[in-house]
Amino acid sequence: MFRSPPLVQYIFSDRAAHFKAHWSRHRLETSRSVMNSLLVIALLPLALLGPGMAFVSIGGGASTHVSITGTAILQKVRETCQAVAEKNGYEFNPTGSSPEELVQACLGPTATGEVSGAKFHSALQEIYAQNGLVDRDFVNSAPHHFNSEAFLEGRSLITQGMVAIKANVHNENFQAARTTLGRALHTLQDFYSHSNWVELGYTKPYSNLINPGLPLDNLADVNTPTCSNCDSASGTCPNQLLPNILKDKKLTSGYMGVFSSVKPKGKCSHGGAADRTSKINPQGGISKDERHQDNLAFHNAAVQAATDASLELLQDLRLAVGDSNFLRMMGIARSSVLCFVIDTTGSMSDDIEEARSVVYQIIDAYKGTQDEPSEYILVPFNDPEFGPMIRTTHVDKMKEEISKLTASGGDDEPEMCLSGLQLALTGAPSSSDIYVFTDALAKDIELKDTINALISSTKSKVSFFITTPFSRRRRSLRAASFDDYKDIALTSGGQAIHVSKSELSQATDIILDTSTSALVTVLQRARNPGTQETFPFTLDESLKNITIYITGRSITFTLTNPAGVTQSQSEASGKLGTIQTVGNLHRIRFNSEKQAGNWQININSNQPYTLKITGQSTITFIYDFVESFAGPHPGYAVLSGRPQEGQSATLILSVMGRRGPSSMTAEQVSLAKVSGPESFSNGVLTQMDNGEILVTVEAVPKGEFVVVVKGTDKVSNSQFQRQSNTQMSLSKVKIQAVVDSSVEPGQTFKLPFSVMTQSSGGKYSISARNDRKFPMIFPNELTLVTGQYANATLTITPPASTQSGTDVTLTIDAQSSNGVDSNYAVLRLSVVTKITDFIQPLCKVVSVQDNKCPHDLSQCGHFQWGLSANITDGNGTGIESISLHQGNGTLTYTSLSAPIIVANYNASCCSQTVEIIAVDKVGNVGKCYQSIARSGVPPALTLSLPLWICLLVSAFLVRP
Repeated sequence: MFRSPPLVQYIFSDRAAHFKAHWSRHRLETSRSVMNSLLVIALLPLALLGPGMAFVSIGGGASTHVSITGTAILQKVRETCQAVAEKNGYEFNPTGSSPEELVQACLGPTATGEVSGAKFHSALQEIYAQNGLVDRDFVNSAPHHFNSEAFLEGRSLITQGMVAIKANVHNENFQAARTTLGRALHTLQDFYSHSNWVELGYTKPYSNLINPGLPLDNLADVNTPTCSNCDSASGTCPNQLLPNILKDKKLTSGYMGVFSSVKPKGKCSHGGAADRTSKINPQGGISKDERHQDNLAFHNAAVQAATDASLELLQDLRLAVGDSNFLRMMGIARSSVLCFVIDTTGSMSDDIEEARSVVYQIIDAYKGTQDEPSEYILVPFNDPEFGPMIRTTHVDKMKEEISKLTASGGDDEPEMCLSGLQLALTGAPSSSDIYVFTDALAKDIELKDTINALISSTKSKVSFFITTPFSRRRRSLRAASFDDYKDIALTSGGQAIHVSKSELSQATDIILDTSTSALVTVLQRARNPGTQETFPFTLDESLKNITIYITGRSITFTLTNPAGVTQSQSEASGKLGTIQTVGNLHRIRFNSEKQAGNWQININSNQPYTLKITGQSTITFIYDFVESFAGPHPGYAVLSGRPQEGQSATLILSVMGRRGPSSMTAEQVSLAKVSGPESFSNGVLTQMDNGEILVTVEAVPKGEFVVVVKGTDKVSNSQFQRQSNTQMSLSKVKIQAVVDSSVEPGQTFKLPFSVMTQSSGGKYSISARNDRKFPMIFPNELTLVTGQYANATLTITPPASTQSGTDVTLTIDAQSSNGVDSNYAVLRLSVVTKITDFIQPLCKVVSVQDNKCPHDLSQCGHFQWGLSANITDGNGTGIESISLHQGNGTLTYTSLSAPIIVANYNASCCSQTVEIIAVDKVGNVGKCYQSIARSGVPPALTLSLPLWICLLVSAFLVRP
């Protein structure tokens, strides 16, 4: 297999040195010819910087699954952004090579505001990580790697994956789509390295691999010998394939044995030290994973074919889901998401009206800017009902839905708050800001551990607006209280704001502050009990709209700038900023954006309080806690739960700036406690070749901690400080589980999982929840022996009526009998209806009317041409959409429900090509292409300046 992405994969560092020797056997090197786009060359090392993608730079270094995937994705993203720009009448012209600059150019250069590349980075990392996890989770599965001639099974994995991706995107479940995309691309790319496709002389992708309606031809059967023996000392030979295999163009692949050396007689092996079959005649291997003198040409051809095949798969997805959704899947969207979870019980009329007002304010204030939310999410809750979750990208739809909310019911006061919040956390994109409005305690407090697990998994922030005194005490340890909301807010990096109903309109200004793009946290701390303390913090020149939030009662504070100028809480409008106090919230908005330097704030209170300092900046970081794994392709994988206690913590981190990671220097990465006395544990930083950072922290703080990054912005030569929002803690419990496929509606899905503890053994309680309330069966407890895994199985059955493309978030929790230790695993399942329609819609041009178009192109603007096409899906699922992929004319068509749909296209004779795309209801794509360009007269080479002027004029004349 091509070398996997090391997040998952192999990370060159002092800590990973013991992996390096084994790793080198699986390296793929590539030439510059793979990089056919200058922009892709520039962007690739930057876009692959996310957690653990430590590949050697493109252009002469090693090639990996990451570099192949990244080359294809970035090229396809660039093409899509270009098409969107042309359609919307603006130029796509990135000012530089960083992801931030690519996102800015793609979202539109005229939109004001800061643009962060973090969402784009994070989306790419999800794809790369899942790509590489195929080497860990399916190491011995021949179909996942096209080993052992498992062609039909391997093709099935790809096509089933494509069906799931399209269904997920149709339901706007983009994270689930990215997960499956990474896996499908890994298997597709392995075909070209592990089979003899390129040895047979083929240079183009094998398109039948992504089209199950076409046969896989000329496969070598199990009894056909395919290779000669290779007895060289190196274990590699120029070409082991038998002459008759090459002559008859029989398709084969190498047999791979991780645990066994058995293979059919005369068959090729995969090769390499990890392949036990490679020592059995015929010895050697036909894998092109490594670049060496014996297979240099084949290796380069395999890399190129794998890249082209990845582009082909991505293009099919793009055409099926449309440009907008394709870019959203790739994380090309404004970073702000507006997500409200609203109590709709009888006493909430005023709160609902205020939430409605805030939504309208944000829509009106941010329209046309980079701060305009890319998505609106609304989750109502009552008792006993909650939901449904409403998601939309359209402002009118959000206005309509929130205007429907009315207050009724809920007379017994505690409400289903956490159930509504669970829907929001599983439905909103990662790193969203979620705002909860309520005046009641949580009736479903048993969900608190699940909520905390989802917060850690999604890194979303949750803020509460509570409009009731909450003076009662807990009835029991598991009874709800206001402290539960404060705990959840603090864990997520949000805030719990406690005000009267009459004060709520003032408190919601914080939503306007935080519903913006490129929002970063400089510092967050909490003290319980309260104490007098001075908190230093550093502001850099990139920060704008700097705001300090303090929550608590009976508080005094003094803010001091780098020049020694001070302002206290009693000065509502002072030299440093304006102070607003409402309920338990104190909000300090800085007067000037030019505030770089070392600041401090002294806070004094004997009551609990929290402090948070935020601003807008493109300087940010993304990170993941990881663990190492062994095997033929060892590396690092993202943790789905808490890191293990009793060992060092490892994380992969990327810092991004105004001009990408190369414009930043990270000098200190620490794990810091948010609550209690200040405590920092500095990590050992290993700078990777691509700018990524491997951080190892030996002495991890006890309790909950966050990640703090300090460094230098090279653009302004100023010091910066950033902090993660989500708190993390250690655990001696570990849960392992892998979702290996989608599940069909009405069918029972079995999920094996394992639990282990490094603490004392005994009985551990097991709980599991899913956000769709699908029925599940699992053991309520397991008996653990220290250091040994206990195995169990969970079954989940989506109802037969479940819509294809539904995403299910499943949380498994294991807790010791004394409640001292616990851990969790958060998994995602896709419910996908079994597809039997794999036939592409048929689009056939039946007439072309171009006789009026002149041979003299200087006159083209005065004439029109057109065509008529028939589109049908035969006995398939029916046509879902028809659109233009190329062409600047007008497309009309008859009813989509008709057996034969007649499409008509008309355009200026200056627009000489058209491509019509027909997509059926399961995502199969059909195409019509027509060009009226006169043979022998390449228009692009003969246009004179007057003709260009003519074209520009005609473009305006034919605009609809």
